[in-house]
Amino acid sequence: MGLFQTAGAKLAYEISGEGPTFVQLHGLTSCASREQRAGLDMTLGLQDCRVLRYDARGHGSSTGRAVPEDYVWPRLADDLLALLDDLAPGEKVHAAGPSMGAATLLHAAVRDPQRFSSLTLLVPPTAWSTRAGQADTYQRSAELVEDHGIGAFVRVGRQVLPPPALADRPKERVPAVSQELLPSIFRGAGLTDLPAPERIAALSVPTLILAWVDDYAHPVSTAEKLHELIPGSQLNIAETPEELDTWPRRVADFIAAHPVESGNGSPGYTAESRGVSA
Repeated sequence: MGLFQTAGAKLAYEISGEGPTFVQLHGLTSCASREQRAGLDMTLGLQDCRVLRYDARGHGSSTGRAVPEDYVWPRLADDLLALLDDLAPGEKVHAAGPSMGAATLLHAAVRDPQRFSSLTLLVPPTAWSTRAGQADTYQRSAELVEDHGIGAFVRVGRQVLPPPALADRPKERVPAVSQELLPSIFRGAGLTDLPAPERIAALSVPTLILAWVDDYAHPVSTAEKLHELIPGSQLNIAETPEELDTWPRRVADFIAAHPVESGNGSPGYTAESRGVSA
């Protein structure tokens, strides 16, 4: 495992395999090592890819600060793009991520669409009109952890039924985040939103959207709106564990249909193309 220094954090990452780079992100309070158990590791059907997994700031083995603004989605997109500049310089990449990971990808892609050969947006979170209610939930969660500890948050979480697609999977109840950082991470999530719809509608990156039903934090309405906005995007909605199990193969087929241009990269792509220095 390596460590990458970014503004205010060190990001823990690991790389395996060879070929075009595929980046696997994770969701809020999770980490790279948990995605397979949750059915959200989209690398399982891949062949001949260089897989990059990393823990978002404050999550898993990455460090962070108790500063809510450090965890808004545009800041997480900064981290992703800086990490790619260091580990995949000049290369267009495939990328997938659930919830917070999907939001991170959208912010990175509207800023630097030439960086991505494809996007797979898994269970997109609340956005726009549905975001305010979720922000209130995050604020209450932050206060619960501060007042009663992370154990109280875990006990409340046990009362929430999982979506039907996750019925046969073990639920990770304990966040992959320290009690010290968790309130700031929740507050940061409550401060942020997806990019404006008109910016998303301007995307030309091949996009696969995978959602599941009956999850108030990841409503199908967000997935359907993204499908409507992003030209040529594909949408699949899972209602059962068996349908969820098809997702890695769907992603592998989608990536095979959208190979990286010119082998390992797009001619002339550099970090300067989005107005920053490498």
